Formats: sequence, C-alpha cells, structure tokens
Amino acid sequence: EVQLQASGGGLVLAGGSLRLSCAASGFPFARHAMAWFRQAPGKEREAISLISSKDGNTYYADSVKGRFTISRDNAKNTVYLQMNSLKSEDTAVYYCAADQVGDPRVMIRGVMDYWGKGTQVTVSS
Repeated sequence: EVQLQASGGGLVLAGGSLRLSCAASGFPFARHAMAWFRQAPGKEREAISLISSKDGNTYYADSVKGRFTISRDNAKNTVYLQMNSLKSEDTAVYYCAADQVGDPRVMIRGVMDYWGKGTQVTVSS
C-alpha cells in the first residue's frame, strides 16, 4: 500500500520557520520525483516545489523562492520542505506527492502518481 505521510505543520508567527516532512512507503521512493503542493481556502492548489529523483534538480514557485528549500533523503524515504520567513499568505494545507516520470512541466499542473493527505500550516501575523 502506497503511503505518503506529511507532518510538521502547525501554527507559527509571521517571520518564523517550519520544517515539513513526508515519509513515503509502498513504492520505490528513490526512483520517484517528489513535490510539495499547497491549497489555501478558496484558492486553487499550487505546486510550490519539486525535486527530481535522479540528479536532485529542484523547482520553486516564485511565491516561495528564496524562502523555502526542498530536500530528500532516499535512505529514509523522506522528502522535506524547510520553510523560512513565513508569511500569512503561506497559510494553507500542504501536500506531498510522488511521480515516477518526473516531468516538471506535468508535475506543476498537479499530475502526480501518489498524493499524501496534507498537513495544515497556519501563519499568524
């Protein structure tokens, strides 16, 4: 059974930091590109960061570039999202997702093989 379990969300003051983790199981993690998405109330789901399976190439949405860092530990089957300088507009449910093909042009449209259930991040100003 495929599982993607996101954790690390919570309530933080603006300017603060959080580190999200997503533990994967049930599929060959090292051969899948990974991504973080978020969805705020009343807004469409947004791809915020991707990391490839092969060479660790990364992508960041303009809204988080320079503040968020994605990384992965294939030995632990886990992908991380370090979020710094958080803003109120970062408030959303954050989801991790996996894709075997890993084409960024497809991934940023939300076409992924597997999805986790999400973790709430609330940034208070």
